[in-house]
Amino acid sequence: MGLNIKELVTREKTNLESFATKIVAIDAYNAIYQFLSTIRGADGLYLTDSEGRATSHLSGLLYRNVNFLSIGIKPVYVFDGKPPSLKTAEIERRKQIKKDATVKFENAMARGDLKDARKFAQQTTSLKDDMIQDSKRLLEHFGIPYIDAPSEGEATAAHLTNTGHAFASASQDFDSVLFGAKRLVRNFTNSGRRRIPNRNAYVDVEPEIIQVKKTLENLELTREELVDVGILIGTDFNPSGFERVGPKTALKMIKQHSKLEEIPQIQEHLHDIDYNQIRNIFLNPNVADVDEIIFQDVNYEAITKYLVDERSFSSDRVKLTLGRLKKALDTKSHNLDQWFK
Repeated sequence: MGLNIKELVTREKTNLESFATKIVAIDAYNAIYQFLSTIRGADGLYLTDSEGRATSHLSGLLYRNVNFLSIGIKPVYVFDGKPPSLKTAEIERRKQIKKDATVKFENAMARGDLKDARKFAQQTTSLKDDMIQDSKRLLEHFGIPYIDAPSEGEATAAHLTNTGHAFASASQDFDSVLFGAKRLVRNFTNSGRRRIPNRNAYVDVEPEIIQVKKTLENLELTREELVDVGILIGTDFNPSGFERVGPKTALKMIKQHSKLEEIPQIQEHLHDIDYNQIRNIFLNPNVADVDEIIFQDVNYEAITKYLVDERSFSSDRVKLTLGRLKKALDTKSHNLDQWFK
């Protein structure tokens, strides 16, 4: 579902180059899910290796991280841990959507409708344990660090921005704002030219950054009040929110009454949710304590061996892609050497 506060936050266009030399904490599940959802064949199915194992996520990680490292961006991926118990309803809702989409996909394939098949196939996207392990292995070969969060990955990513370990967190979802991130960057792992679904047209997807302090100032809210706005709209921990309460109405209610307990028109239904626990999830999240984030050198040979020999990637394509990265890093290293001479 995700938190629907897009129209409330202050968003500013940016570009990947502005993150050069900066550490960005990426919501790993969110990024890998995007790769699995969008990098597919004409029939909508995952790209696969010779053994039928999905490789869409590996393709996304290969090209996106080559781009990041070539620019000088320092990505660190944060993986989800055990979700809070209050997220159970949202998880079950998502499972049902995938089941329904699977039936629709099979029906579309049966009637030969590849356009519908691809649309419904994307809705069946599911992140499996083996895909997570695949992703971590490739990241290790790239020398890119990853962190296993104890609970929500976005919470730990947000925490890293406040401890100075990361400049920003990156996710398509807005939860990082409620988790207290200093900055959230969206369209970070999916920027570029993208085809509009079901249309023969393309759009340029540009990164955008949300300065959370500026958002709070513009809304004239505290972070605690913004969390209550989120609860009114609906979060992963109370997916349905409150009936007939959208972002603008929720903002108006909190600006007038400051907190949920003081809003007269919701009192009848307020006791139906554990709003104090939801507040605590956002304001005092369970996060990983990180002393240091260490980046290693890229192991070109290991990447090639894994992707080409084990996962059926094109040898020429992998070598060409890694050659571009090596050239970019060698150029940066040469320029740095020249600077100190």
